[in-house]
Amino acid sequence: MNITEFQTWLDTTLTNHWWREGLILGAGVLIIGLLRLILFPVLRRVAGRTDSNLDDNILGRIQPTLFTTVFFVALQFALVDLLADPKFDHWVRGAVGTWLVLIWGRAILDIGAIIFEKISHEADRLPWIQPQTLPLIKFVFKVIVFATQAWLILSTWNVNLTSWLASAGVVGIAVGFAAKDTLANFISGVFILVDSPYEVGQYIVIDGVTRGMVTDIGMRSTRILTRDNVEVTVPNAVIGNAKIINESSGPSPLMRVRVNVSVAYGSDVEEVKEVLMSCCHEVPHASNAKEPSVRFTAMGASSVDFQVRVWVEEPEFRGRVVDTLNTRIYKALLEAGIGIPFPQQDVHIKAWPSAPIAGDK
Repeated sequence: MNITEFQTWLDTTLTNHWWREGLILGAGVLIIGLLRLILFPVLRRVAGRTDSNLDDNILGRIQPTLFTTVFFVALQFALVDLLADPKFDHWVRGAVGTWLVLIWGRAILDIGAIIFEKISHEADRLPWIQPQTLPLIKFVFKVIVFATQAWLILSTWNVNLTSWLASAGVVGIAVGFAAKDTLANFISGVFILVDSPYEVGQYIVIDGVTRGMVTDIGMRSTRILTRDNVEVTVPNAVIGNAKIINESSGPSPLMRVRVNVSVAYGSDVEEVKEVLMSCCHEVPHASNAKEPSVRFTAMGASSVDFQVRVWVEEPEFRGRVVDTLNTRIYKALLEAGIGIPFPQQDVHIKAWPSAPIAGDK
């Protein structure tokens, strides 16, 4: 077949709708084959040379989405050319565009989750992405992706966005006023996750009243399990304006407890210190990493005041250690004959009133 005959055959073929649509679909299948046999094998070999599997996971997620995109674009061109109707053309482009936006949005969400999960385990490089802030990052990322998808889909269908944006602004203001408490909790939750004043599993005290272990940090509230096995849900807005004592956030899980002891005036100070120190040895759940101590703190109105200081292994054992110390100290003071004073007052009468004289009114 010479050039003239080939050109005649090509012109005849292209004038036939079915042959033309077949060539379009065949070109799409050919492109997919080239991508599968040439491009992606090369990319996989390059990705295999790296130490991380991050690029392999991303490549595995992009591959099926790209194949689907090529096929549907070829199908769109074939349908538009076959029917040649402007109205049908609008519907085909809108439907195919919507489908492509949805599948690529899903792929981007999956790729973002893979990247954020990887980065969250490398807190030294990006300290603002950590396991406790990962839910927030994912939430913001999803909002951005969904908003972009909505804008692209509306643009694909040639929808005028000006009126929609104006209406959304009015609705947003109304919703903001109606849900101000919810927004306050959400914003406080953002700052809690970013600033990280406490983490799940740590013992905290809120305003010196509520004490317990953090079991969950949400976008609206924080849940705390008290020592009475009661779960307390505290709104994040309340925590954002409260004084938080984190008993577990020091350089080690150790915490120091103090037990105040009062003895009677006239007691031997050195003897009292020896008795109190003897009560601090081999206390269950007390740490041996740091030595206990006894301090002479004050000379009170009716007692001499001391303070026993002992280190506890974990904050949850504070109550048990204090109970053991109080029991031992009370018994030791009684055995040593050291008086334990109690509040008392002396009343001095300067003079008794004189007896009334008979006849006085």
